[in-house]
Amino acid sequence: MTRLFKLVDAFSRLLSWIAQIVTVVLVISMIYEVAARYVFNAPTIWAFDISYMCTGTLFVLGAAYALKEDAHVRIDFLAQKMPIAIRRKLEGFVFVFLIAPIFGGLSKFAVERAWRAWVTSEVENVSPWAPVMWPFFAILAIGLVALTLQQLVHGLRVFRGEEDQPFKLEA
Repeated sequence: MTRLFKLVDAFSRLLSWIAQIVTVVLVISMIYEVAARYVFNAPTIWAFDISYMCTGTLFVLGAAYALKEDAHVRIDFLAQKMPIAIRRKLEGFVFVFLIAPIFGGLSKFAVERAWRAWVTSEVENVSPWAPVMWPFFAILAIGLVALTLQQLVHGLRVFRGEEDQPFKLEA
């Protein structure tokens, strides 16, 4: 099982590297748009679409890695008052039996949405650029699947006692 955990962690890390590249694309495209608009008086038709697509993908591509690195915001004032064993069981239960199934359903929906966009050659209807939408939807689906897998791994690690600091444990 440890090998599976490492594989999921590596997948999350890979997606975080892709998110870093998407960040560079976002910055360059926005700088280009500002220069085109204000220096050359020739705004692009694609800048808005690139900005929302890059921003959306940044969020989902980085979410699994953020969970792996325990970088998500937590409100744990109740958990701090519980014994460590109870906290571990609670966190494991919440991740494996509540959060992961919910995100599993979201992942299923996202995969189906990406597939439908691929099959129908869907384009963005409200954009003058009209980009095809399946790459955007596919990246969202991949990010959600990675987050779901990382949630399962996190919960299982906590159950097994492998997670160093569930709820920022203090010994």
